[in-house]
This record gives sequence, structure tokens and C-alpha cells, in this order.
Amino acid sequence: MVIEIDTAVARRIFLERQGLSRPPGHALGREGLARLITDLGFVQVDSIATVERAHQQILFSRNQTYRRADLTVLLEKDRVLFEHWTHDASIVPTAFFPYWKHRFRREEQRILERWRKWREPGFETAFADTYRRIAEGGPILSREMKVEGHVSGGWWNWHPNKTALEFLWRTGKLAITARENFQKIYDLSERVIPADHYQAEVSEAEFIDWACRAALTRLGFATSGEIAAFWNLVSPEEAKRWCVEKRDALQAVTLLCEDGKCRASFMLAEATSRLLSPPEPPGRIRVLSPFDPLIRDRKRSERLFGFSYRIEVFVPEPQRVYGYYVFPLLEGDRLIGRIDMKAERRTGVLAVRRLWLEPGVRQSTGRLEKLNQELKRLARFTGVERVAYADGWLGL
Repeated sequence: MVIEIDTAVARRIFLERQGLSRPPGHALGREGLARLITDLGFVQVDSIATVERAHQQILFSRNQTYRRADLTVLLEKDRVLFEHWTHDASIVPTAFFPYWKHRFRREEQRILERWRKWREPGFETAFADTYRRIAEGGPILSREMKVEGHVSGGWWNWHPNKTALEFLWRTGKLAITARENFQKIYDLSERVIPADHYQAEVSEAEFIDWACRAALTRLGFATSGEIAAFWNLVSPEEAKRWCVEKRDALQAVTLLCEDGKCRASFMLAEATSRLLSPPEPPGRIRVLSPFDPLIRDRKRSERLFGFSYRIEVFVPEPQRVYGYYVFPLLEGDRLIGRIDMKAERRTGVLAVRRLWLEPGVRQSTGRLEKLNQELKRLARFTGVERVAYADGWLGL
């Protein structure tokens, strides 16, 4: 039997799976933070800090008792988390490292084939020397590996040792042991990843089953394509085959999307009854990072929330619809708009430039006050003193 899920229930299911239905003021602590990241699966890392770096804001939007120092300890001391690649650079639970070994093996040849097309010839000759230098000399920053006289033309023209560091990290031979001013410090993986995770092995079949099952758990419901895209660990063909092979463990569902269309998906059968009774999310407004996992799949966001979003960082300014780095706003179970703002740390101000609310969302006094309170909380988290609104920020 196929179960029909309406859009409102689907939204709440996904919000709950993405940690956005939990009380945002409930004390988190270090252990709670580790559980939260495990429940999410990963937290994307990005260097842009217009207001706050992506991983910091993703965690703060879910729990506003979150402390940066706890994340640093979990990454650099307790080693409960490590940094690696999903669809992009991310923070991942270290317990998942045995599954990432399959990614390392799969990536090695693909990276070499791609990089040989645009890297400087001979970049591979630096691999062994770079590895040996770290093995003998200990952790190192990429800037400490620069070759005298080399002029970088961008990421496609890294000096050979920088290329080697990235290759050795992407293929699991090196790990990020810490960061200094957000720059990666590399060391041998066996000196960073705890032995029980570093030495553990899983079979190819176990890896595929885990990757698909763990993705579906965190999505709540999904197509095979969405399952494959969640971690970017398995191919669409592997995810599709898994759905066929595990059909007895899956529940077929039909999702009624925001545009009125229906979409066939799957749930884990054992979780169906619980998932179909999702909690109401908190009613407060929250500012999401442009890299928040709730909106990472833009098409899914449109189907569930009727919310079309893209990051316009790389769009020429005259062609931008909204702005350089605009933040989505979540209220309850709705994405109600977006806001353009910047943390101006020299003056201690969170400068709000413009607000755009979605069609049908009123600029009521109560809603604007809820937004103001959230912006004050965000300002405190980013370390600025107050919120300042530009003339015309409401677009009136």
C-alpha cells in the first residue's frame, strides 16, 4: 500500500529530521552537540563570514546555547568529529570514517583524471615528498609547503605541494588535525583518527547499505536520487538498486508537493508510524545559513516549501535578484523570506540592508518584532553589539 503525505506533514517531517523541531533554547552541551551533528549526518564548512561561517550558523540556528569552543574540542581534542568531503567540505562524525574509506578509494582515480586536465604537469611527483615531510616533521599548514618562485593563478594552479596536500587529504592519507585562522593544519590520518575508527573496515555491500539507509533516515522520505545525493558517497545507480533490493524494508509514499504535483518516494518501513506524526516546530523566526542542509537540495526546498533560492555570490552584481549573500528566514514550518545583512565587526553592528518576505507573508508588527529578537540573538552570537537597520530595509 502506498501512503499519501500532504505538504504540511512532509515539511514537518523534514524539519524534525534536520534538527529544526527541537527547542532552540534547550541546554546543548558538548555531548548534545556531538549527537546533533550525528543526527544531521554532517555540517557543511564554508569560509564566507558575511555574518558567520556556515557551520557555526547551521548549529546556532538549531540550538542557541551552542558554544564554538565545544565544536573545537570535539574536532581537535576528543576527535569525535573529523573534516572531510560530502558534496562539499564538511564536519562529519568520526564513527563514519570506515565508510569514508570507500570514498577515498573511489575518489583517487577520479581526482587524478580530472586534475591532469588542468593542473601543472608533474604535480603528482610531489605526493611522496609531501607525505614524507609530514610523516617525519609533523603537522603542517599549506602555506608552509610553498615552493619559492611559484606564482599561484588560483585553485587550478596551486603549487605542487599544495596540490599534494589536497590530494592526500581527499584520498584519506592525511587528515585535518586543527585549523589556524581557518587555515587547515594537516597530519597523517593515523595520528588524527582514533585507532578503532581508523582501523575498522566494512565491505562494499555494507558501505552501500549504510550510505543509503543513513541518508534516508536523515531525509525522512526521499527518492533514490535524493538518497544518492545526500552524502554524495554512492552513485544514483547504486541507490536505485538498493531501493529495489531493500523494497521489503521500505514503505512507498506519495508526496503532495507545494505546486500540487505528486512525487513517489520511500520511507524506512520501521520508522513510518513515528515519522507520520511529526512535532510542530518552534514558532520563532530563525535565520538560516545559505548552506543549511534544509535548503541544500534547492529543488526539494521548492517542492516542500515553495521557496526558490540560490546563492548569488558568483552572479555579477547587476544580475543579482536579491544580493551577494542573502539569508533564508524560517518561521515555524514555513520559509517566509530572505534578508540581506552583514556583521560589521569593526563598528560592532549587524547591519540589515533589506528584507524580502514571500508572497502572502504579511509585514505584521508581531512578525517584525520576532525577527528583531532573533537578529539580536544572532548579533550576540557573532560578537557584535547591536542591530542597525538601513533606511528602506522593509522595501517600502
